[in-house]
Amino acid sequence: MRGLFISIIFTVLGSLFFIGWGLDTLVEYSTEDKVTETQATTVYQHILDGLSSELSTLKSSKLKDKVEQFKQRYKINTSLASSKKIALPSSLLAELKQQGGLILASSTNQYLLKNIANHPDFLLRIELPVETVEDNNFNFFLTLILYVSICGIFILWLIPLTRRLYLLNNAAAKIGSGQLDARIASSKLSYIKMLEQSFNTMASKIEKLVADNKILARSLSHDIRTPMACLRFGIEAALDSTSIEKKNSYLTRMDNELTRMEEMTSLFLDYASMERQALNLKKKPTNVLSLITSAITDCQVLAKQKNIEVSIIHSDDSFNYQLDYHWCYRAIVNLISNAIGYAEYQVNIQLKVNQNSMTIIVADDGKGISEDKLDIIFNAFVKLDANRTREQGHFGLGLAICSKVMDWHQGNISINNDTQLCGANFSLSFPIH
Repeated sequence: MRGLFISIIFTVLGSLFFIGWGLDTLVEYSTEDKVTETQATTVYQHILDGLSSELSTLKSSKLKDKVEQFKQRYKINTSLASSKKIALPSSLLAELKQQGGLILASSTNQYLLKNIANHPDFLLRIELPVETVEDNNFNFFLTLILYVSICGIFILWLIPLTRRLYLLNNAAAKIGSGQLDARIASSKLSYIKMLEQSFNTMASKIEKLVADNKILARSLSHDIRTPMACLRFGIEAALDSTSIEKKNSYLTRMDNELTRMEEMTSLFLDYASMERQALNLKKKPTNVLSLITSAITDCQVLAKQKNIEVSIIHSDDSFNYQLDYHWCYRAIVNLISNAIGYAEYQVNIQLKVNQNSMTIIVADDGKGISEDKLDIIFNAFVKLDANRTREQGHFGLGLAICSKVMDWHQGNISINNDTQLCGANFSLSFPIH
């Protein structure tokens, strides 16, 4: 919004300055060095002729006293001027000797000049009183020009703003009607770029949230049917059975199904509430190597069960980064446990730090991921291995959670097939500001 405030200030001050300057120039041009003769001017010309004639009969030493006496007596601003200090073209010099003298205008007023016979070194000067002639129509016209010009400039300034606001309103209406992919295209002429960027970010989050909720609802409704059918079958079978052992067997199976439903529902609800978790992140300086080491330690039991060797490669033991420990720990554990599940013999975790980013790489020597699956691997409820069933606790949410955690930290998660271990290579890249 700072750009909007700056543009308003510059528009107001600029319009007032340039319009005022233009009107002043117009007035000055219309009145500059224009000599006007009125009836009062004729009277002063007669006075000038009479006083000049009287002064021509006096000696040079008495001219100044006579002029001062005349000035005091008649309250007319009269003075003597040196003819050598006044430069006039030859065409005007002749008018100094004519009746009424020469009328000239300065930047402040008008005055009369006339030579004094027998005294060529002096000129008689009489200042004409300033006559203020108000032209109400002209003043009204100038005022009208001022306000119309300011209004015109503001209208021109408001056109881009109103257009961007119209586009913003139109996009909001489209999103309200269900067109969640509506966005505002960026423009260099926009005064509200920050607002538009915030709107686009909000729209993207709404679109992603709605899409995740749809997938969540569809997956939950699909996955809950099987355990519900098993529960119904178990209840009917337990009711029809006369053997205590069979009843207990059915009840045990029903208990297992309820436990699985509880785990599945809890995990689904946790994933659905992750957007709210983003508002409560507790970022603090964390030793990244210690974080990775803790995640590896918690995954060692699984690694020993599958006889997988987990090793870490690092170059800096003391590197700290501002992050949320809980969620980053969970993302790293998800990647390591996935790598252990797909690896043949080995999993490598590598920490790389440069001027622009910090990267955590988790690689395994498994079969890797086919190229046509790389674009969907981070979507929720996507399972690439049909052998890893939901009955075993695999719901396809681990990588989706990792992707969300990286979004919260303004980083990104990527995958490629490792060239050294020949398996999947996941990279968590955090920006360094």
